Amino acid sequence: MAEQNNLIVYCEFEEGKIADVSLELLTKGRQLADELGVKLEAVVAGDNLKDIEKQIFPYGVDTIYKIEDKRLYPYTSLPHSSILINLFREIKPQIAFMGATSIGRDLGPRVSSCLHSGLTADCTSLEIGDHTDPKTGEKYDNLLYQIRPAFGGNIVATIVNPECRPQMATVREGVMKREVRDSNYVGKVISLDVNKYTRPEDFCVEIIDRHVEKSKVNLKGSPIIVAGGYGVGSKENFDLLYQLADTLGAEVGASRAAVDAGWADHDRQIGQTGVTVRPKLYIACGISGQIQHIAGMQDSSIIISVNSDPNAPINTIADYVITGKIEDVLPKLIKYYKKNSK
Repeated sequence: MAEQNNLIVYCEFEEGKIADVSLELLTKGRQLADELGVKLEAVVAGDNLKDIEKQIFPYGVDTIYKIEDKRLYPYTSLPHSSILINLFREIKPQIAFMGATSIGRDLGPRVSSCLHSGLTADCTSLEIGDHTDPKTGEKYDNLLYQIRPAFGGNIVATIVNPECRPQMATVREGVMKREVRDSNYVGKVISLDVNKYTRPEDFCVEIIDRHVEKSKVNLKGSPIIVAGGYGVGSKENFDLLYQLADTLGAEVGASRAAVDAGWADHDRQIGQTGVTVRPKLYIACGISGQIQHIAGMQDSSIIISVNSDPNAPINTIADYVITGKIEDVLPKLIKYYKKNSK
């Protein structure tokens, strides 16, 4: 195949469906590919992939590399790594994306290490821009800006990779918006021979039994979220959040500090190291507003901050600010909502 220097997305596949995070990356990938004037490509490896392209093409994908073999599903590290390493050597993409999931976090470092390409994990933004090396003065056009919080979230770092290819990044689910480009969009499908891209020893691990526990908490699907931070003060006060959520028909979320304090389970964590949410209403209780937390909820339609500190950083992005103690404010919110919703 000719050298194309296109943008490619690794599509995760589970129970007949392409993962949401992969579709979100295809949306962002299409936008960046348009900016660069290149094709958007996708690679999917698994079993029972009949008509899988119907899920992928609408996002504006020009080429799908499809590798179908019963040994490729469920995911195991070695064959999927070999497929990407050998395919990338062949088609030489300039940019490659994958989800920051348990699969992407396993696959990304293996591929980038083997190709000596570098990898930026957990990006919160991806852009195209130019760069001048401060030491040599050499200019580089159209690099991928890989943007993520760094140094404990105190700064936002923009990372570039001037020389090595592909420029690789992983992104968490929910960070990018997912939008169909054209439901009638049709590219081409290239079916690859699994034996050309893998070795027999890649299949030394066989999955005998598999159990996937689905989370009972649906933060992504909830239109209203009541979230608590360390400023809530105690587990007892955190119970007030559940009462308010119950009154509003909302889901309860938490900042990392609240989870670390043992006031909420990890599957309720919102932010850079949790889930990214876009509810219609986000009520932030006792959350100071560290950059990692903001990254996970800044696209909420309406943000209400309840905080005893009038200068809490989250107040700068909140639509409404209520200054006061959680134990005073939340019972009043519950009382007046019940009174006015009769």
